[in-house]
Amino acid sequence: MASVTFKGNPVTLLGNEVKVGDQAPDFKVLANDLSEVTLQDSKGQVRLISVVPSLDTGVCDAQTRRFNEESATLDNVKILTVSVDLPFAQKRWCGAAGIENVQTLSDHRELSFGEAYGVAIKELRLLARAVFVVDSNDKVTYAEYVSEATDHPNYEAAVEAAKQAN
Repeated sequence: MASVTFKGNPVTLLGNEVKVGDQAPDFKVLANDLSEVTLQDSKGQVRLISVVPSLDTGVCDAQTRRFNEESATLDNVKILTVSVDLPFAQKRWCGAAGIENVQTLSDHRELSFGEAYGVAIKELRLLARAVFVVDSNDKVTYAEYVSEATDHPNYEAAVEAAKQAN
């Protein structure tokens, strides 16, 4: 299991760690309009899944903006940002931040994504920072569990993995 700290304190991650080569686990999250979204809804596409604790924090805000900008270099890649923020808060944040190329998804209801991908933080009911790339055949081609939840992920490696998966 990935070892993660939050502000220097070790946390317990629920679920199973996802590794490169694994079949990507399905999940059920909510879009900003409260409709259910699953991995299968984007079947046949490369997906870059950016996981953040909360859009209302500096690093999460920067991470989501960065992948929104990178979308211009990623043809045929769907970018999903998953957090446990409420769908209403995600919609408000996206509008205020001008985010148009990233779909924000809420895992607040069931922690379905968090447990399927091993990023649900037991002590905080937040998601640990991570990035996954899933190819059009639903294989995981990139997985980064950021060891300190307040640090940035390796943007360049994730974007390169998404380009390679295409």
